[in-house]
Amino acid sequence: MDELPEKYLEGIRLFNEQEFFECHDVLEELWSETLGEPHLFLQGLIQASVGMFHFWNGNLGGARKMYVAARQKLDKYPSPFWEMDLLQFLLDLEHCFQEILEAGEVYPDGVELQDERIPVIRFVDPDGYATP
Repeated sequence: MDELPEKYLEGIRLFNEQEFFECHDVLEELWSETLGEPHLFLQGLIQASVGMFHFWNGNLGGARKMYVAARQKLDKYPSPFWEMDLLQFLLDLEHCFQEILEAGEVYPDGVELQDERIPVIRFVDPDGYATP
């Protein structure tokens, strides 16, 4: 993981510590400096982090909007990407947002973020094993 940007690794650490707003700030800084293929990937991670922040704070409409935007971007990438187990992250993120998504176009009243459903981003080592 030596070749991955420091800000990317810091953003992932912050996400995993459930510091979603701070994660957004760090990844947005990296996003503004990045060109090419990773640009859209980083934007998707930023939106996932903002979605988690909104969910955490009870803004369920904002959470759903950011989840959908994040998926539209992240679904375009293979797993792993930038050594991230993207497939597992997207499955875990969907599980986390399941009740919001099941509400459809109706505002998902009374839904709360469940701690045991908060996704964790894992890396895939060169041998193909996920690491926390």
